[in-house]
Amino acid sequence: MINSTMLFSNLGARDRTLFLRWALADSSRLARVLWTILTNAGGAACTILVATLPLLAGGAAAVVGRHALATLLLSHVFVQLIKRTVGRPRPSRGVTATALVVEPDRFSFPSGHAAAAMSVAFIYASAFPSLALPLIALAVGIGMSRVFLGVHYPGDVLIGQIIAVLTGLVVLRS
Repeated sequence: MINSTMLFSNLGARDRTLFLRWALADSSRLARVLWTILTNAGGAACTILVATLPLLAGGAAAVVGRHALATLLLSHVFVQLIKRTVGRPRPSRGVTATALVVEPDRFSFPSGHAAAAMSVAFIYASAFPSLALPLIALAVGIGMSRVFLGVHYPGDVLIGQIIAVLTGLVVLRS
């Protein structure tokens, strides 16, 4: 029988260790600026814009846009429910780390930016397979930026991206 408390404790310790290796506390100003630009691509303004623009085009593009918007909204609801239920503090509140960007709230798990970016990328990658690799790579990069900038643990990002993909699969099947 698996001891879930011990399992989550071990996973949390590994997550903190990875975070401390990846966070950019001593990085160059240029690296911080570039990762900050990338992280903003996963924010609400950018992801909502990218999901809604195809609605203006009509036709097949509008269908993809509706799927992207539905996935974005549903994954956001799931992320926020989990964040408020779990209540995991951000790395800047529990680990010796400084956030290099403004934290949108005090909760770390799961990452909303990572979920938002992957939600839109997954739907567009499904609709346009020739663009799948760069779209998914961009979403993964946005997720990584959240760790590098000190606002999420790697596990937060991974779970946010998994929520996005699972939500996208549900939306595409409905």
